[in-house]
Amino acid sequence: LRGPRLPLDTAWASSLTATRLACPALRGGEAELALVGGVILHLRPNGFVTMSRLGALARDGRSKAFDAAADGYGRGEGAGVLVLKRLSDAQRDGDPIWCVIRGTAINHNGTSNGLVAPSPQAQAEVVREAWRRAGARPAEAAYVEAHGTGTALGDPLEAEALGVVFGQGRPAEDPLLIGAVKANIGHTETAAGAAGLIKVALSMHHRTIPPLAGFREPNPLIHFDEWKLRVPVEAVPWPD
Repeated sequence: LRGPRLPLDTAWASSLTATRLACPALRGGEAELALVGGVILHLRPNGFVTMSRLGALARDGRSKAFDAAADGYGRGEGAGVLVLKRLSDAQRDGDPIWCVIRGTAINHNGTSNGLVAPSPQAQAEVVREAWRRAGARPAEAAYVEAHGTGTALGDPLEAEALGVVFGQGRPAEDPLLIGAVKANIGHTETAAGAAGLIKVALSMHHRTIPPLAGFREPNPLIHFDEWKLRVPVEAVPWPD
């Protein structure tokens, strides 16, 4: 393999940033195939010490996304790689097609109160832009795989951004389902985006939205009804 190789570090968004850069390269003919992904291994204690001092780690080591008991995240390890091709090429070559990426976007958080308190406005802007590029209406979304770290402040801010984008024009009786693979395998940090994307592709393939692992009581700071959001507590058939 002798194509362009690009190591990226945009922290927890690294593998999604790689996906964002690969898509236009494929569309423009710069590449015929792209391997994108991320990897995280905890070989030294430095990361644990830093995140512990920051107050970002859960006491029980588990990420409890959108739950009232959310007190930080649990660190996970792993690697995830996706093979991307133009849809027409994949169809021509008889490849198994797990999902189609129709739009991507990236931006910067701007000034905020730090790592665990991101800007809801910045999050809403980048999500809205991705959907605009995809040519789709956010109100028609069935499910969003959220960042969902399980921090007491970060989850409500992310939920607010999702409510702003996906709640407009959505019937109250059809709330957006949200989840996070971190509740299953922990926060894989630089590989977190790949983990989430793989989860969504598998969910679509099996036509099932899985329940959020370990979810017991909604975070009282998240206005689920007002923002038209819901956490699945049992498996839900993927809507047609």
